[in-house]
Amino acid sequence: MLFATANKCASLTETLARRQLTSGGWSFGGAQQATTEATCLSALALAWADEASTALAIRFLMKSQGADGGWPAFEGDPEPSWATALAVSTLIAVNDASDVSERALHWLLTSRGKEGNWFWRWKFKTADREVGFNPDKYGWPWCPGAGSWVIPTAFSVVAIKQFTVCNRSEAFENRIRLGVDMLLDRACVGGGWNSGNSVVYGVPLPAHVEATAIALLALQDEPRAEIIQESVHWLESRAAEITAVSSLSWCILALFVYQRRIEELKRKLAAIVDDGSTIRDNAALATALLALRCGEMIHPFMVLR
Repeated sequence: MLFATANKCASLTETLARRQLTSGGWSFGGAQQATTEATCLSALALAWADEASTALAIRFLMKSQGADGGWPAFEGDPEPSWATALAVSTLIAVNDASDVSERALHWLLTSRGKEGNWFWRWKFKTADREVGFNPDKYGWPWCPGAGSWVIPTAFSVVAIKQFTVCNRSEAFENRIRLGVDMLLDRACVGGGWNSGNSVVYGVPLPAHVEATAIALLALQDEPRAEIIQESVHWLESRAAEITAVSSLSWCILALFVYQRRIEELKRKLAAIVDDGSTIRDNAALATALLALRCGEMIHPFMVLR
């Protein structure tokens, strides 16, 4: 099994490295416009085995950071995005100690979903009462001006926790608490997370695998509240049914930090991805490589207690 997995990872590494653009980044598919998400995940996946490709990717990230400290979702976009959190975790994983991360952390500290504005909190509490969440508990948006969503909030919490683990100011601690409280507030009935609200017009929404897995990564060092335990159980109970590469990969990465068995899931993932040539989405391919190496390399989204 170990030999087969090693060969599989070597094949996926070659496939992913070949897809690196001349800019140093990666696109989602066959496009020539790099994305921060695909670039960060690819850099993390190759850091263990391809130093040259990783170095190019880090240089790309350094050049594409905005003046405000944030990163755009797509190369050349003028506005920052949620992917700033992924960039911070990537720079931490490759031991980059420059002021690039400091500026990014400042952007994360000041970024917030529109519920962070008093007007929108008032609106949600008065006119829009069917949203099913507490607007006083807000996280991070996909892009400036939007509401808080589960996945960008979870990645932002992870990044801030990782960067400030040894020196956490009151401001960062307060921002982390707001993000954590938002995630706990928006958990679905019975465990897990949807991408946004858990209830709309009184109707409970179903949980999604990727949103649940990534939210659990953000909560890994938190006290094991009942909703967290229910969510781990929800994810574990559905793991055997997952066939989508990205969903299964995030499931493995999350269950690992909660000390659940992942070997059978890794074997299943290895069979699905084959040599990676049929997976067009480079972010999914990179996440699969991270999942297959889970337990053999430092987990890029591990949060120290």
